Amino acid sequence: MALSHAIAEHLPYLRRYARALCGSQKSGDAHVRACLEAIVADTSVLDPTASPRVGLYRLFHTIWSTTDVESKGVASTTAGSASVERRLGQLTPQHRQALLLTAMEGFNVSDTARILGVAEDQVKGMVGQAVREISNQPSTRVLIIEDEPIISLDLQSIVKEMGHSVAAIATTRDEAVRAARRTEPGLVLADIKLADGSSGIDAVRQILSELQVPIVFITAYPERLLTGERPEPTFLVTKPFVPETVRVAVSQALLFT
Repeated sequence: MALSHAIAEHLPYLRRYARALCGSQKSGDAHVRACLEAIVADTSVLDPTASPRVGLYRLFHTIWSTTDVESKGVASTTAGSASVERRLGQLTPQHRQALLLTAMEGFNVSDTARILGVAEDQVKGMVGQAVREISNQPSTRVLIIEDEPIISLDLQSIVKEMGHSVAAIATTRDEAVRAARRTEPGLVLADIKLADGSSGIDAVRQILSELQVPIVFITAYPERLLTGERPEPTFLVTKPFVPETVRVAVSQALLFT
């Protein structure tokens, strides 16, 4: 029981990480499910010398590196998915993993090295290489749905520093939907709670019913969106955020377009 409780609190974030790595909820959850099945079959697969969180992510990576998506029955035959696989192949997988682990999941160099099974002095180089590789992405126009002025300014600054442009700023659901129709953005950054009490989730649902565009949610309450009870966002940044976390989420989201 103690082990199940120790693992449970980290599962929403492992699921977030897995889908950011895979580009979809279905594929990411399949890898997490395989990880849990391995633990149920034999609890010794978790490193007893590591913290529960590090041990869980380390086991996930062991499974990730030895089992392909197709063997779990989640491979897609669509042209779009094939295109994604080709683009994923342009990045060294372990570099991308190191970047996500440090920038999005907040692991330090020591824990990242342990999770990936590499020496600590390799991690910084891996992260640097991944940043260089993703920095070559083409620019796009970004719709920002955020009602807090300071956060909105921070997001605008991050977007522009990455070489993208700001298509529009919206503070309510209706503003966001109108802005998306008018500007047809290549990416949306969306908060959950908006100025008039409306929902960023509702705004995104309406936008996605009209446009195919990657979404990055930014929220102070990620666990509310990571319940496993409904379709969930693939890319999710937790407030308060550091700029690097947003940059990584944006880059990963654009990788799958």
